[in-house]
Amino acid sequence: MSFSIVITTYNRVALLQRAIATALGQTFPCEVIVVDNASTDGTQEYVESLGERVVYHRNDTNINHSGAVNVGVERATGTWIKLVDDDDYLAPNCIETMVQAIGQRPEAVICSCQAAQVDTDGEELSRTPITGPGEVFYIPQADIHYGMFLEVVPFGTPIQVAVRRDAFIKSGGWDIAMTGFDDIDSWIRVADHGDALFVNKCLTYRTVWPGGYDQKITLRTRLNTNILIKERIYQHVSPKHRAKLPTLQTIRQYLSLHWMIVALKQKQLASALRFSLPAMFSPRAWLLLQKAVNFRKQKATPAIAKLVLE
Repeated sequence: MSFSIVITTYNRVALLQRAIATALGQTFPCEVIVVDNASTDGTQEYVESLGERVVYHRNDTNINHSGAVNVGVERATGTWIKLVDDDDYLAPNCIETMVQAIGQRPEAVICSCQAAQVDTDGEELSRTPITGPGEVFYIPQADIHYGMFLEVVPFGTPIQVAVRRDAFIKSGGWDIAMTGFDDIDSWIRVADHGDALFVNKCLTYRTVWPGGYDQKITLRTRLNTNILIKERIYQHVSPKHRAKLPTLQTIRQYLSLHWMIVALKQKQLASALRFSLPAMFSPRAWLLLQKAVNFRKQKATPAIAKLVLE
């Protein structure tokens, strides 16, 4: 087993230095690849100064994050890929811990861990929740998409996830047409090719920015993208679970209710009203919403197998 750490960057050389340092400082030796989306801030000079310790690829133009990810994976030689955005970084034992977990479940094609959310000064704000039993657990391939559909299989953001390179390539890579949720869209397709593995340890750090890109996306766009992702997951659910799926109409109404509640919390009353109709008159949508809440809070019987390795 070998690992390539793929770092994507654009005009954030100061942050990139931290990301590279944590990649080079791993207790398990890794190939480190930096994909530069045509930065103009001295990124090229800095990375080239590191010599052969880092593989540097500079795009002629900015091909956006998804495009840079695809280029990095194409250049990589590792059997596994650890994705890192330039403003995120790794604990020293991140890759070593993942290698040990993958060694217990070679059928895995995707591995996720906990992440700490940190502010721009590196101070921890929160941690992603533990999502299953033991220190390491796995989900069989036939159960993954149904679990994603029920929101009990949250792989998380790219900094939390490693993927097997052959499964990534077979899945077609990241969809460059997506303007959001391109990572989750990729996890859906990668998970067609093997099991999912989870490490209940905080091994990565994700920077949360005031007024960041995610916060600028309108609730309507979030709802529409959420519906699109659910529909894509729906198409991948194993026949084993098909009979338990609600209709797509019920799914869309459930998501409308969810975002109606988000809009109310944000005091966007006009959006809340638009999202509520006609979803609020669907008993099945309300039931699905309640089930989703219970699953997230672990107040319901597990819907899929989560099998302990450690």
